[in-house]
Amino acid sequence: MKLSHLLATAALAMGLAGAAAADGHAKTKVGFVYVGPVGDGGWTYEHDKGRLAVEAEFGDAVETVFVENVAEGPDSERVMTQMALDGADLIFTTSFGYMDATNNVAAKFPDVKFEHATGYKRLHPNVSTYSARFYEGRAIQGHIAGKMTKSNIIGYIGSFPIPEVIRGINSAYIHAKKVNPDVEFKIIWVYTWFDPAKEADAANVLIEQGADVVLQHTDSTAPQAAAQEAGNVVTFGQASDMGQYAPFPRVSSIIDDWAPYYIARTRAVMDGTWESMDTWDGIGPGMVGIGEISDAVPADVKAEALAMKAALADGSYHAFTGPLNKQDGTPFLAEGETADDGTLAGMNFYVEGIEGEIPN
Repeated sequence: MKLSHLLATAALAMGLAGAAAADGHAKTKVGFVYVGPVGDGGWTYEHDKGRLAVEAEFGDAVETVFVENVAEGPDSERVMTQMALDGADLIFTTSFGYMDATNNVAAKFPDVKFEHATGYKRLHPNVSTYSARFYEGRAIQGHIAGKMTKSNIIGYIGSFPIPEVIRGINSAYIHAKKVNPDVEFKIIWVYTWFDPAKEADAANVLIEQGADVVLQHTDSTAPQAAAQEAGNVVTFGQASDMGQYAPFPRVSSIIDDWAPYYIARTRAVMDGTWESMDTWDGIGPGMVGIGEISDAVPADVKAEALAMKAALADGSYHAFTGPLNKQDGTPFLAEGETADDGTLAGMNFYVEGIEGEIPN
């Protein structure tokens, strides 16, 4: 794929002409902006596996670059701008807080394609958005958690109070409550995606408050380590398998598989078919995987969880199916009604039974 006139001019001016392949065409350059380190064992680790899959798929026809530990905010805009100036044809920005920066930089580089993970703004024709239906995996985790808790207290470590995280909490709670009416959720917000110390502290506080199951929407393995140290506390891998803590405390996991998407979108740039679009896939298409359910989970519970996975995958079951009320008791979904994507995408309320307020 030839570089656009704009990027070629900028690159030549900076002495950064791209390497050429044997056929005389420049390599397709693909950039990745990461909110955490590639070795976090969770979210960023899985995105980087997707980057490596792009390299394996296309070989010398591509060049990939990445910057890790990029804070959400002005610094991310600087990083994206530099990637574009350095000749990137396609840039994946892999955290919710990069949304405005992605669109700002895209406006300045109309010939560069931008892909923003977990956001919803596509303000320019060179911006796409993509995410996974993590809430489907949370439903399975909630079912297992509700069956396995002995204290009836389930702890949840939340990153930021955005719809993606709130959906996950609600989905886990709904399915824990279905199988255990006495279950109670305790939620701690840590206001970070990746901070092992804060995550460990949150896990320890939840355990001290009686939680014998801890779920997380944060990126490090620190909660797993805290649970292992405490003993008799069930956990689930987040974003990646975290299988080093199996078979206990980690009894299963949500696995984000970005590789097929990254390969497909890179190919679209290479063959000129890339278009702005929104992608939101789940267990069925394989963007959300469920890690092996360990033998620490009773056989009947494991069978139920796998049956739910199959039903979510083939569409015969939806994780948000009524009757459900909102936290204040007002109706959310009638008997048999399922939530539409617009409602889920903007979810800013807890379902009935969860205590506490969502922080502003």
